[in-house]
Amino acid sequence: MAQLWGGRFTKETDAQVYAFNASIDFDKRLYRQDIEGSVAHATMLQRQGILTEPERQAIVDGLRSILADVESGKLSIDSKYEDIHSFVEANLIDRIGDAGKKLHTGRSRNDQVALDMRLYTRDQVAAVDELLKDLLGVILQTMEENLETYMPGFTHLQKAQPTTLAHHYGAYFEMFKRDRLRMKDIYTRMNYCPLGAGALAGTTYPLDREMTAELLGFAGPTLNSMDSVSDRDYLIEFLAALSTVMMHLSRFSEEIIIWNSNEYQFVEIDDAYSTGSSIMPQKKNPDIAELVRGKTGRVYGALMSLLTTMKGIPLAYNKDMQEDKEMAFDAMDTVQDCLALFTGMLATMKFKKDRMAASAMNGFTNATDAADYLVGKGVPFRDAHGIIGRLVLYCIDRNTSIDALSLEELKSISDRFEDDIYDAISLKTCVEKRLTIGAPGPDAMKKVIAIHKAYLEDETDIFA
Repeated sequence: MAQLWGGRFTKETDAQVYAFNASIDFDKRLYRQDIEGSVAHATMLQRQGILTEPERQAIVDGLRSILADVESGKLSIDSKYEDIHSFVEANLIDRIGDAGKKLHTGRSRNDQVALDMRLYTRDQVAAVDELLKDLLGVILQTMEENLETYMPGFTHLQKAQPTTLAHHYGAYFEMFKRDRLRMKDIYTRMNYCPLGAGALAGTTYPLDREMTAELLGFAGPTLNSMDSVSDRDYLIEFLAALSTVMMHLSRFSEEIIIWNSNEYQFVEIDDAYSTGSSIMPQKKNPDIAELVRGKTGRVYGALMSLLTTMKGIPLAYNKDMQEDKEMAFDAMDTVQDCLALFTGMLATMKFKKDRMAASAMNGFTNATDAADYLVGKGVPFRDAHGIIGRLVLYCIDRNTSIDALSLEELKSISDRFEDDIYDAISLKTCVEKRLTIGAPGPDAMKKVIAIHKAYLEDETDIFA
């Protein structure tokens, strides 16, 4: 058992207790952040006269050699160590001797793990943001290519009004754009350095916390040492934001699953993102979309787990907080996998445009426009609404659509109908008349697309 404590203990920790207490099996993924933080800490200690320059150089060289050996596979992180901090420090001492024993001067595992987790999460926030940007690029390309791809818009899963694929995809662009804004907001708020907080009350050594923060790319040091070691708000916020990302992916997946069904046949999912059946040879299943939808609950579970863990913890650090990692790591991995696969599925998916347009025509999506047509002929809207309702019922009884009726049939419902009704209720007219910003009309959509393109081309990067 390799551990960083034990002086006041008179016998070995029970093996089962040790295993239950240890975190090396999951916090080993923090090795890079632990070494990065230690390099900065040693650099600051030397600047403050706490370490000599030869000691600092030996420590930094030793830490970098550990990093290189771990990443090359020459050095493995195994469970004989209690946690990643024990692993790094023990190997450092083995390599450079007594100088390695001075690295932990002025810090505690409490502020060390707080730093490691914050550094790791900060990297994950930036990684998710980049994947969201990639997804937005695919969505925007589809929007540009489908300004006149007509389809039904739905409310209550009932066909409501005609729209375009560009407009429908635009709704998801807004969702994922908000997700990116949340990433930036989280990054900005969490970007303060807890190292130097000690166990909970700082340290008597003359540390330069501003220097450490700067070396690690933080905006500055945290301002309360108790909060520094016991804060997991940033991780809760990130998991909440990841849950929202998954909610958006799940909604989109649900629609793709519906569009891919035999009843709709709006899309053809690429073979690379589909699977078959072991017994039914005709099947082509939208498994990626279904798994994304299913994994959403897994990410929600990580958020609820951490909220529950944190709700009863008094200040400052308590061992309960070790439970912040396993499910959080799983959620981060899950979301990034889902974003990458979902983006690939969208990029390769084909649209059956004729089928989509026919569905819009056959679902009375132009009924509102027919009512607006009558209003234009002087009929009060409420009366027009009733007339078109009767007209729809007439069509249902005859298994037809409004635009397929003869003018004589239309006039039997209302004498205000004229020959121009057919143009007024065509899909093209129904869409193009909607010109307000945010509507599906092509002129309005082109303005929105231009705004989105400028947004994605903006090189400002707060994650750099």
